[in-house]
Amino acid sequence: MVILTDLMDFLMVMLNFISWKTHMRTSHQKTVRKREGFEGQRLIVLPRKVTSDFLARDPITRQIYITDIGYYPKAKFHYVERPAGIKQHIIIYNVEGRGWVEAGSKRIEVGPSQFVAIPAGKAHKYASHENDPWTIYWVHFKGELSDHIMELLQELSKNYKPDLSYSEHRIRLFEDIYTNMERGYSRDNCRYVSMTFYHFLSSLLYEDKFNSTENHSHEDMLASTIELMKEKVHTLVTLQELAEFAQLSVSHFSATFRERTGYSPIEYFIHLKIQKACQYLLFTNMTVKETAGKLGIDDQYYFSRMFSKLMGQSPMEYRNKNKSGK
Repeated sequence: MVILTDLMDFLMVMLNFISWKTHMRTSHQKTVRKREGFEGQRLIVLPRKVTSDFLARDPITRQIYITDIGYYPKAKFHYVERPAGIKQHIIIYNVEGRGWVEAGSKRIEVGPSQFVAIPAGKAHKYASHENDPWTIYWVHFKGELSDHIMELLQELSKNYKPDLSYSEHRIRLFEDIYTNMERGYSRDNCRYVSMTFYHFLSSLLYEDKFNSTENHSHEDMLASTIELMKEKVHTLVTLQELAEFAQLSVSHFSATFRERTGYSPIEYFIHLKIQKACQYLLFTNMTVKETAGKLGIDDQYYFSRMFSKLMGQSPMEYRNKNKSGK
């Protein structure tokens, strides 16, 4: 009897253990995958009436507008699957942790300071890594220019996930968008959000320009050289002098300057001279010859040809037209 009782007690313990394991496994399975519900999360879904009655029709907002926006911090067990995609384009900007995305036939690992662009109508799924959950800012957007914007984003990306440097400025833009959307859907508010979203998109598309104040020796060199040009606008400066100031070879300096500004260094310097010439013609009584001489150009006819080429009219035509208010 003692053996039988012990056996029954053992079986009861085992049954309870199995029941507990089953319960825990079931409970775990219920929490492993979820679209939302993360501590500290923020989420806005615009009313359909706002998007259809105003955003999709207004001349400004209809070009590009947000339909959904959110922030999911440390989103453990985050999982979304859309076999037919959705009608909006999607941007997921991961700032911390890791996750993965399947869009098309490939599974893509997504790390910190990477963003993912998923086109509208494309089947996809994505999830946060369980042991290192991602923190993401995300946006769904539409508009007449949205397809073109998505093409540009995808041209940038390799396997949908371009690398970005972390930028507080970019995060502040997102926060500005979100905060204003929380304030309601007045026309002015919607237009402001749409315009600010353009800036956010530009931070993804043109990061080198967006972060120009945060990096780089080339940008510092460019700014310093332009300041030198402004100081020397009343003299003649050679390309060699500018390159030596930038501490670069002439060829490297010229190539870098053109890449950053769209103009050669000397072309840019001439533009500054003509800009200053316009001021002299409008705000002083100096003759064309005196204006040319003031800018370090001895030949007034050469100066006039250069002015006409850039401004589309002679110096005197410019003075007479603008001083008379025509």
